[in-house]
Amino acid sequence: MRHPCMTCGACCSHYRVSMHWMETDASGGVVPQALTEGFGPHQVVMRGTWETQPRCIALEAEIGTFSRCTIHAVRPQACRDVQASWETGEASPQCDRARLAHGLPVLGAADWTSAIDLVLLDTNAPAASSAGLSPAGAAPIG
Repeated sequence: MRHPCMTCGACCSHYRVSMHWMETDASGGVVPQALTEGFGPHQVVMRGTWETQPRCIALEAEIGTFSRCTIHAVRPQACRDVQASWETGEASPQCDRARLAHGLPVLGAADWTSAIDLVLLDTNAPAASSAGLSPAGAAPIG
């Protein structure tokens, strides 16, 4: 199943992403300072998110089609805190607002289960390839 955020990007092009300047790599944090700009005495924002039409500089996306955060492993805590709706069993008002603002439907619980494929692995299957199975004896259940 592909994570719904990988075809979205709405939150990254809807909200201002601000953080304490200590989150940047110039101060011992991990967020690349070069991708931020000052915002008050103790805060910085991700470049592009303090615009009239926000879009994070780290976002590589066509909203609603594909989405990738180019600094995902070192993204700000504010980004880590936003959950996709129903990812943890409940709606996310932030996710829902951003998706609706971009004309995308809100996510539901079914978006997390509809594409799950279960696979049975039989590591003792010596002739898996001759039986038409994938390596290691993997065969779809169902």
